[in-house]
Amino acid sequence: MKTKLSGSRAGFSLAELMVVIVIIALLATVVVQNLMPTLFKSQAKIAGVEIASICSALDNFAVENGGKYPESLEVLVTPDENGITYLKDQTSTPLDPWKNAYVYEPPRGGTGPYRVISYGKDGLQGGEGDDADIDNFTIRERK
Repeated sequence: MKTKLSGSRAGFSLAELMVVIVIIALLATVVVQNLMPTLFKSQAKIAGVEIASICSALDNFAVENGGKYPESLEVLVTPDENGITYLKDQTSTPLDPWKNAYVYEPPRGGTGPYRVISYGKDGLQGGEGDDADIDNFTIRERK
C-alpha cells in the first residue's frame, strides 16, 4: 500500500531554515564572547608555566656549570655529548603562546639574577591586560 502526500511535500521551508540559522549564529556569538577572555587568561598561565620550565632548565645548567648561566637560551636546546638537552623535547628555543620568542636577560658576570620574559600578546615591552609582560619575577610575586 502506497500512501500519497496530500498536496504538500515533507521537509523544511526556507523561512524555517533561516530561523534555525539565525538562532545558531546568536548562540555562537554569545559563546565566543564568553570564552575569549578565558582563552586569553589561559594563554598567560601557559606562558607562566613555560617561563618556570625555562628557569628550571637555566638553574640546572648553572648547577652543572659551576654557577654560571648561559648567554642565550639556545644552549638549553643544544644536545650535549650524550644527546641530552636541558629543555626536554625541544629542538629549538621555545615560543610563547602568542608565537613570540621568550626574551632572556642573562645575569651580569654569569652569576646572579636573570630574567625570562614574554612581552604578551602584542609582543612589545610594557602593556596592560592581554598585552602585559610576564616574567619570572612577576610569577614569583603572584605565588
